[in-house]
Amino acid sequence: MTLSNGYETQTTFWSDFTIADAFGDNAIKDTFKRAFKEWKTDKVYVTELAIIMNLKCWFWYDKGNQERSKLYADYYYKVRDWCINHLKGDDLKYYLDITD
Repeated sequence: MTLSNGYETQTTFWSDFTIADAFGDNAIKDTFKRAFKEWKTDKVYVTELAIIMNLKCWFWYDKGNQERSKLYADYYYKVRDWCINHLKGDDLKYYLDITD
């Protein structure tokens, strides 16, 4: 998947969460829990997780589903805060450069 800024994604997170969307909030929560636990120490994957959480937040906001939008927003902030507090040096620079 290519984002509007030209960034080519390396993960299946968009598809994973699109599938979870079809099964409801519990599926989204489970998918997030597994993805974050597995990939939070990989700078590329955790960065993409933040990006996808942000995109899904706005997607559901535009669809008028405020509750779903808020769920994704909460996950975006959780990933963002984790990255800012735990990534160091070049890994943090990567996160900030890609998400800016």
